[in-house]
Formats: sequence, structure tokens, C-alpha cells
Amino acid sequence: QVQLVESGGGLVQAGGSLRLSCAASGSSFSIDAMGWYRQAPGKQRELVASITSGGSTNYIDSVKGRFTISRDNAKNTVTLEMNSLKPEDTAVYYCFLEAGYVYWGQGTQVTVSS
Repeated sequence: QVQLVESGGGLVQAGGSLRLSCAASGSSFSIDAMGWYRQAPGKQRELVASITSGGSTNYIDSVKGRFTISRDNAKNTVTLEMNSLKPEDTAVYYCFLEAGYVYWGQGTQVTVSS
């Protein structure tokens, strides 16, 4: 069993920055990828960014150049640095981990005011 604990998020003005972190713990597992999805009210959950065990990254077009995902393999953590935030980035952000199965964090609210 894998547990994901998220931290960060909150309320910020447009143009500001936030950092989300997610730490994985539990039984021994081999991580294929980690990353973040988000879900805004009335919208489907969408993949924001992911990073593989080899360090390959993927971003949704709307955050490219503004968000940076990084990973500490030794600590099983993934971090999402979010800069130049826009009101449309407002959503609940969910950490995920792929290790033969997809595990989810509990979600953390990010609110960007205009």
C-alpha cells in the first residue's frame, strides 16, 4: 500500500507563485512516474505535469513555461513549482504515483484571485 501526502497550495493573487509537494510512503514499490492532475469546478480532471523515474517530463500546454515539476527519487517526493499563476489555474490539485497501479493523494486547493 502506498500513501501520498500533499502539502502546499492555498490562495494567491494572479501573477504569484505557489509550490506543491507530494511525499510517497508505504510498502516497497518501484515508481514509474509521479505527477499532478487538477480538477476545476464543473470540469474534468486533467493531467498538469508528470515526471518519469528517468526524469522525463510532460506538461499540459497551458502551463508550459510557468510550471516546473521535479522529483527526488531518494525521498520519493515530487514538487510542482507554479509561477505566473492565472485565475484559470484555480482547481484542486491531486498528486499521483504510478507503480503498477495508480495511487492518488487527497487533493489540495489552489485558488488564484484576479
